[in-house]
Amino acid sequence: MDDKTQPTDAQTIKQFIRELARKNRVAQKNKDPISRDICAKFVALPAYESAKTVMWYVDAGSEVRTRHALPDALTHGKRVVVPWCVVETNELELFLLEDMSELVEGAYKILEPKEELRNLPAKKVQPEELDLVMVPGTAFDVRGGRMGQGKGYYDRLLARARPDAPLVAIGFDCQVFEEIPVASHDVFMDLVLTEARTITGKGRSAA
Repeated sequence: MDDKTQPTDAQTIKQFIRELARKNRVAQKNKDPISRDICAKFVALPAYESAKTVMWYVDAGSEVRTRHALPDALTHGKRVVVPWCVVETNELELFLLEDMSELVEGAYKILEPKEELRNLPAKKVQPEELDLVMVPGTAFDVRGGRMGQGKGYYDRLLARARPDAPLVAIGFDCQVFEEIPVASHDVFMDLVLTEARTITGKGRSAA
């Protein structure tokens, strides 16, 4: 990218990086084995070992694939929680996952909790209960900055997570940039895990 093609205003830069990161992610080869390696790094974290309630995301599209690692996670003696989107409110709710059969393919071929299970009191989890949070994203930077889909789903959810619950983003290394524009509502990650790096981010203290 040369000076003639590089955008200058923050919003345009953000859109440029988002599109470039998506292209990079789609073009990423060997997604399955690399995804397994990244998920293994997550499970190897000391914060994972000590956590009782862990939020995983269920991969969609070209994201780092977690669905291969989730069955093993269910055997680790922890409460495994996955988010799902409530279409009517555009908010993420949290679901206690106890068996992969509880997930079905929904909109956009994304695995989500079966409709008849979503509102069972025993299956509902509040963000404040999470001890460790896995976070997807479109692009990240070396400060722990994160760029999502642009709709703020995760920003609103993460704002309710306990300050002592680490926020750990996972992504392919091709999604990491030196710096991405961030807004006041954007949440910095504590860690960003890729197949090549473990990046220590600013975390939520970076206001």
